[in-house]
Amino acid sequence: MSLLDPHSLRALVPSPVILSAARDESLTGARLRASNTHVRVRPGVYARADQWSALRPWERYLARVHAYALVHPDAVFCLESAAALLGLPVFGEPRDIHVFDIGRARGRRHGDVCIHASDTGRAMTVGDLIVTSVADTAVDLLRVLPPAFALAVGDAAARHPADPCTADDLHAVAGTQSNRRGRAQLEWVFARIDDRAESVGESVSRAVIEWCGFPTPVLQQTFHYEGAEDRSDFYFPDERVIGESDGFGKYLSGQDAADPRALRREKAREDRLRRYERGFARWDYGDAMRAAPLDAKLRMAGVPAVRPPQHALLATLRDHPRAR
Repeated sequence: MSLLDPHSLRALVPSPVILSAARDESLTGARLRASNTHVRVRPGVYARADQWSALRPWERYLARVHAYALVHPDAVFCLESAAALLGLPVFGEPRDIHVFDIGRARGRRHGDVCIHASDTGRAMTVGDLIVTSVADTAVDLLRVLPPAFALAVGDAAARHPADPCTADDLHAVAGTQSNRRGRAQLEWVFARIDDRAESVGESVSRAVIEWCGFPTPVLQQTFHYEGAEDRSDFYFPDERVIGESDGFGKYLSGQDAADPRALRREKAREDRLRRYERGFARWDYGDAMRAAPLDAKLRMAGVPAVRPPQHALLATLRDHPRAR
């Protein structure tokens, strides 16, 4: 881990759409404010309407962060705004742009911009933007996100391609912060961070599996049957049940989405594993977020609950107060 070393991060995640500043109209000849082909992303910044409408919620948020940076190039991004730029998970479309004001004693809000007080210079410059580090960003979010989302951020920080952070790394960063908020949740996440969880869906599923009362599964179990090597997202060894998060979607992304051979390969993989293991359950992200479908699929596959469900924690899946 490199807490404040910008050299470990070569680039931030770019804007998913081309952004145009109204101040440049005289140079480009574009009439952004009077155009039906553009939408205002924020005051003074526009994007093509067709491109904007095609964005997913978290992509819209990333574009909003870049739009703010276009007008405020000295902004120090933190929390969800830094997460979007660093490639950490962002859930839905967060309501606010988050920036630090180094040296400010109290925070304040201006429209959709939340300006946080900071008594330390917890930031680094990457390219043209200033962000908090992967570790600082993760710890800040672990304090305030719903717990399943916090676990997803912790897992993602642990497998970050440019600046991976172990649970011990994050614990050390938390110890340097004066913020005492969310200490119990920090410890809960630190005890469960695992870089073998390869997606947000797997991380959220890990939390839901625990809260439903199921035994702790093995992650990324490897199987060698019929001359092939296969991996599963989850494996319950005592029951010999395999669990797969995200359904077929992760096997049919990109160019494979139009390739029926990819579906046949995955079907052959599943059939092979079913021949040797006792149960097989598939669920998608929506099943995990609703909890009950995931619970039912694991029970039908032969995984018994070994402890009472944690209803209060399951209830945290119903709402995301920091999103629009």
